Amino acid sequence: MLLAFACCFSGIKADEGMWMLSHISSKSMKAMKDLGLEMSKKELYDTKGTSLKDAVVSFGGFCTGVIVSPDGLVFTNHHCGFGNIQALATPENDILKNGFVARTQAEELPAKGLYVRILQRTDDVTKRVDKALRKYYKTHTAQLDTLGDNAEEKVRYYVIDSVCLAIENEYAKKYPELICEVSPYYTGNAFFANVYKQYDDIRLVFAPPQSLGKFGGETDNWMWPRQTCDFSVFRIYTDADNQPAEYSPSNRPMQAGRYARISLDGYEKGDYCMTIGYPGSTNRYLSSYGITERMENVNMARIEVRGVKQGIWKKWMDSDPAIRLQYASKYANSSNYWKNSIGMNKALKELKVVESKQQQEQQINAWIQKDKKRQARFGDLLADLEQAYTGRKAGNHAISYLNESFIGGPDLLRIALYYTNLQAMDEKSAKEAWKSRLRQQYKDWNQEVDKETMAALIDNYAKQVGKEFLPDFYQTIEKQYANDTRAYVDAMFKQTLLADTNCVNLSPTQEQKDKDMALSCLKSVMELGQKVSQDIRKFNAAISQGERLLCKAILDMETEQPHYSDANSTMRLSYGFVNDYTGTSGHQDYFTTMPSLLAKVAQSDKISDYKMEPEIKSLFEKGDFGVYKDTTSGEMQLCFLTNNDITGGNSGSPMFNGKGELIGLAFDGNWDAMSSDISFTQDLTRCIGVDIRYVLYIIDRWGQADRLLQETGVK
Repeated sequence: MLLAFACCFSGIKADEGMWMLSHISSKSMKAMKDLGLEMSKKELYDTKGTSLKDAVVSFGGFCTGVIVSPDGLVFTNHHCGFGNIQALATPENDILKNGFVARTQAEELPAKGLYVRILQRTDDVTKRVDKALRKYYKTHTAQLDTLGDNAEEKVRYYVIDSVCLAIENEYAKKYPELICEVSPYYTGNAFFANVYKQYDDIRLVFAPPQSLGKFGGETDNWMWPRQTCDFSVFRIYTDADNQPAEYSPSNRPMQAGRYARISLDGYEKGDYCMTIGYPGSTNRYLSSYGITERMENVNMARIEVRGVKQGIWKKWMDSDPAIRLQYASKYANSSNYWKNSIGMNKALKELKVVESKQQQEQQINAWIQKDKKRQARFGDLLADLEQAYTGRKAGNHAISYLNESFIGGPDLLRIALYYTNLQAMDEKSAKEAWKSRLRQQYKDWNQEVDKETMAALIDNYAKQVGKEFLPDFYQTIEKQYANDTRAYVDAMFKQTLLADTNCVNLSPTQEQKDKDMALSCLKSVMELGQKVSQDIRKFNAAISQGERLLCKAILDMETEQPHYSDANSTMRLSYGFVNDYTGTSGHQDYFTTMPSLLAKVAQSDKISDYKMEPEIKSLFEKGDFGVYKDTTSGEMQLCFLTNNDITGGNSGSPMFNGKGELIGLAFDGNWDAMSSDISFTQDLTRCIGVDIRYVLYIIDRWGQADRLLQETGVK
């Protein structure tokens, strides 16, 4: 995939892609300049001085944020901060529902377990990895001789992680104050070391009410038009020397070397826009066989299993405010990619992505056959891939459902997994880490909800897989509980030492572990998972090899065209412009306004996701938007569209204009392009962002937080 393309818009062109800031080509720089970028490459990425990259943070390893003040103030999405806000909320002070404003720095709340990372530099270590592999091959010739054709490729799959770890350890010795991660790019054809500074004292500063931060809820998720004020505000704290430190009351706000300046000038259709962030994962080089497997296994497992689980959670959440608070974050996290998987499968089918990929693979095969050296290099690449995917089809299907149903399903089994990990730890620090994770699980756990969930998922799993993929505990249900799954689950909750947090300090005997029904259930699941994983291991290696060679073939065949690597949770830049689009719902304008929000609020008696507090509705109806109103449209603009490339992990990514000024925060993609993680469709793919002026308006008029506006330079 990843064929170079161009889209025309009033004579200007934009490329798809998630580009490495350290390796932006001259061609891409020219394209960005033509679109309206006014910054140099050095102003985007510089390791000797500060640059725009230093204002962008990896937020918790799962989202992105942007530093917006000299004192380490960070803007990100509300849904990125959701879990931390929920953890700080209580039934007596529900800041998740009601919002939160720290009037002083002393009132800013420590977000336990949250960290941010700032990229220091990116080093190309491909040659080092290749050299280490060649050395391994040379010293293990006897082993290679037993593996037949493509022996080096087969060995590579098993040793590459060790090679990367060795390089990371070298960095750790040389730079003990930093964190280094060596990651594969271009499906393992290149490797780069990303070096970060990590900050662990992060505090909540501001959160809008949930009715604003999640306005539209699941009804509007992945949809356009949107009116969600999806933001939250945190702050980075350091020690007295401005260095990362664990939480301490004596820590002070970080003195940022670089922060993003905010623009109130807005945007117009065709204006340049770039996002810089940490996109999680795309698979645009994936073979047609891999795409089919993704649709039928991972996606379908998410759709079917989470549909069952979320239905039960929603019923309980609607019936009890305390349970709603407990399960709010879990439900939001689960439903996000449940709906994504539904949309992805739909789009992949409608856009005939598999068929398109098959056509490309025919071209690749023809290109390979034209040259003997290519034939020797790539062999029967596509035939081998098809055979490997066929070989692991049944096992991979079972693993997908096993993970969703049990490892990612009932809370009790997750507690059992964490407890098992705790018992396996020797180091004190590792034990404390697992104890902390365990305690957090109990905070958001309702046993009655979990019992119903577990029973339903056990029954559902048995319907989705063959009998050979049933864990041993199904025999227990049949023989000891007369196939009454709920009776088995009720007994499990009674016969386990994991019923409360006291278990974190217990050291049970092996006999006690064997009698513990929750631990026995988990053991049964893990043993089956290990067996199936072992059975398909050889196919996994062949698929990894085949997909890597397929990517290499594309790069070699299209050597004159620029190609970017798939997203892998490392910093990337996407560039494009503000643009509307025409999708299945007809033509869609590129921004939304306050009347469209109020029109949805008027439907709140029928659609609960549109409910809003009367005082906020009244504030909006007054229409006093001051400097936050767009001077061109005369409207209070809420959210907007660009054709920037986006995927999970980009949430919270700053949206910059050509001057590198902040104009919005990316928070979503659009339904018509849910296939974009696998196939980017220029005409349909859009990035949805919240207008930074809407964010500031809420901070100002609802939060009355003048100190934050002054700190960011807006006032």
